[in-house]
Formats: sequence, C-alpha cells, structure tokens
Amino acid sequence: MSTALNRLVLKGVDHTARPTWKLRETVEFYRDKLGLPLIHTISARGWGPSTHPDFLHFFFDSGQGSTIAFFYYLGTWAPETMQGREHAKPWPEDFVTDATHTAWLVETEEELHAWKEQLQEKGVEVSVETRHEVIESIYFRDPNGYFLEISRKLRPLDSGDYNDAARTLEAAIELEAERQGGVADIASIDEVWHRKARNLLKTAPDNSVCLPVLKVPEFEPLVQAAKENPDCELTDFSEEYWLITSSGPIEFGRKALGLKPALWYGLFTSGVHGNITVFDRDIVRIEP
Repeated sequence: MSTALNRLVLKGVDHTARPTWKLRETVEFYRDKLGLPLIHTISARGWGPSTHPDFLHFFFDSGQGSTIAFFYYLGTWAPETMQGREHAKPWPEDFVTDATHTAWLVETEEELHAWKEQLQEKGVEVSVETRHEVIESIYFRDPNGYFLEISRKLRPLDSGDYNDAARTLEAAIELEAERQGGVADIASIDEVWHRKARNLLKTAPDNSVCLPVLKVPEFEPLVQAAKENPDCELTDFSEEYWLITSSGPIEFGRKALGLKPALWYGLFTSGVHGNITVFDRDIVRIEP
C-alpha cells in the first residue's frame, strides 16, 4: 500500500466551489466582467438525502484546465452571515471568511496592471497591488462578497524556501502541542518566531539579539541594513541563513528598508532571539 501511495501525484486544482444565492449577478460577474466562459451546468433533484435541496451547479473555465463553480440551492435563503458582504472593501475584513478565497495566476506585472484596469473599468473595486514576499496580488470581491485575488510570482521557490517553511510550521506545531488550548493559547506570532530561532540556533546568549535571515531577495534590505549598522555583526550562518547579532538593541525603519507593509509585518519570519519591544507600521525595535 505504501509503495502505491508513493506513486500518487496530484495534477493541480480541478475546481473550487461555493454556494450562491445571486444567480444572475454571479453569472454576469464571472462570465461578463472576468471573461470566464460558462462551460457546464448540472441541474439535479438533490443528491439523495431528503435534507439536500435541489440545485444548479455551474462551472466557469478559469484557465489551465481548472474551473470555479457555484451551487445555487433552490428553495433556500442566504444565511445572515452573507448579508451585505458584497459591499465589503477589497481587503480581508473578516479573517475567518476571507481566508477562503480563490487566487488566479498571471505571468507579468503588465498583465496584473491590465487586469486591475479592466476590472475597474467594469465597476469593480480593486485593492492596491500588494507584495507578500514571493507574490504580488490585487484583490476584489464578487457579487456574493467572496474574496478573489489575481497574483504574479516574483521569484521561483527553491529548497531553502521549502526547509524554512517546514521549520516555521514545526515551531508552531510544538507550541500548539504544549498549550492546553492549542492555537487559542498562542498569544502572538512572536512566540513562533522565538521558538523557531531557538530550534535553529540551538544556543544563543540571553543578553543578545539574534536574527536569522533567510538568503532570499526580499530580505536583502535587512541584511544590508545590518552591514551598515556598527552595532550589528553579520555572519554567514549556513547555506540558507545569514545571522544578525548584537549585544544591544537593534532598530529598523520600514521606509529606510524600502519595504511594503505586507512584507514588513513578516520581517522576522526566519526567527527572533530577543524581545520585540516596538513593532508598528514604521519602526521595529528588538532588545536583548
């Protein structure tokens, strides 16, 4: 069995699906504003159980063999949580609901800008371009209030990214297992950063600041700032990380680093040994 499972490989996303109670508006948005061809509709008398309503299940071609689909359940009403969501701004206002979203890929910055202009010309409110480490995205909502995204990749991922991702989640899983309330007892991301640094560095003096920095382009401004700061020592810690150390406090400014807010708030994703005493939109300060 294990040998057979090792040969199983997923071939990409076939479709994502959500319910809608706005049939005409949803069809007009995805077909006419986004330009996605309507390619298939299932109409069924429930799916067996007496509690399952009759429905229409319709699919739009979203590229590369994938589709985005909707269920239109007959004889039902939209839940109260859906009311007014279509008027929400095109950024995540409800972190629980908006975490479930669809993101499409384009190849170039020009394409991303062209999509933004086209959507705006058709009356869709679109967010500013937002960079999150390895992608740049725009966000908008459909008539149901569902969060949508179009992204372009800023660079390819490699083994350093894979290993760093695993270390982050390992640190979080350790904390989750140690806390009686699980994730509810993890007060802030600082705890994950501290645990990750402890696991990565093994030993570090208490009266110091230590900042591992993954060797990727998006964090090069942090490395350069450390080189120019006489209070910092920069060492080549491993094939994957630089290490910034200091016996005293270190302070960085977002504008001086030239970072957008989305990247700024993930500045220490590689880990922190020390106390973050200030972290606002423009300044971060770490003390021993």
